[in-house]
Amino acid sequence: MTNFYTADLHRPLEHAEAPESLSAPPTREDSRPLARRFSLPFRPSLLLAIVILTVAVLWALFPGVFTGYNPVEGLPGLHLKAPSAAHILGTDALGRDLYSRIVYGSIHSLSGALAAVGIALVIGTVLGVLAGSLGGRIETVIMRIVDVMLSIPDLLLSLSIIVLLGFGTVNAAIAVGCTLIAKFARLVRSEVVTVRRSDYVEAAFGSGGTFLRVLWRHIIPNSLTSVIAFAALQSGWAILQLSTLGFLGYGAPPPTPEWGLLIAEGRNYIATAWWLTTAPGLVVVLVVISINRISRSIAEIGR
Repeated sequence: MTNFYTADLHRPLEHAEAPESLSAPPTREDSRPLARRFSLPFRPSLLLAIVILTVAVLWALFPGVFTGYNPVEGLPGLHLKAPSAAHILGTDALGRDLYSRIVYGSIHSLSGALAAVGIALVIGTVLGVLAGSLGGRIETVIMRIVDVMLSIPDLLLSLSIIVLLGFGTVNAAIAVGCTLIAKFARLVRSEVVTVRRSDYVEAAFGSGGTFLRVLWRHIIPNSLTSVIAFAALQSGWAILQLSTLGFLGYGAPPPTPEWGLLIAEGRNYIATAWWLTTAPGLVVVLVVISINRISRSIAEIGR
């Protein structure tokens, strides 16, 4: 595959557009007003999703505002108490308030998912941009590595990485982030190739723009709209992956209140204390569905 910037630099100038086309809008033409183009469509389901996600984020940032119980210390005589006015989600086998453990566990689950997506976004974007812009052998090598990573099940790959790194929230986030790199790289490469073929990018090269300048000012910014929506979508997937690792015992160690670990701790009491698994499981489901709903709305902006 021919290196695109060398090919364009030798292209006759008569095939390039006028210099004023450098300020052309992104590849997808849109006649809607600017305010409407970059605003989320209002729907009741979207509003509910925003509220749920906002509450989860506030839990992570200010847990002490939402509960006064210690999440790791049990209360004498309150073992396996059903939900009540004093303990709205009941207590666990050690007398710890389940609601407080869910609130304090949000920081581990949400921050871990954010770190995982951040790792994948940065590394995957770099690899995708290199593959889509340079082409040739570099693209072949990168995309073959991506194909190999995509052929391995996510859970198996994350377990393999976390066994090498060791247990813990940070290592679990790194492991989950590594499983997402290939997905981001493939998407970014596809977007870069599409934007590369647009008229205003060819005009930029025809007007004397250097490879790095055109890449930074035109190709990368116009390739990231769908990538941002995809990153939001993968945040929900990262929460599920981290919860799965926590459930299997590869995440945060006890007594750390992590959502997946809470579900694992309550599975032995599911017949007598249903709230121990139902409450944290419901929180995980609601947060993931809310993230997916918001990500779909973000994707509609670029259409």
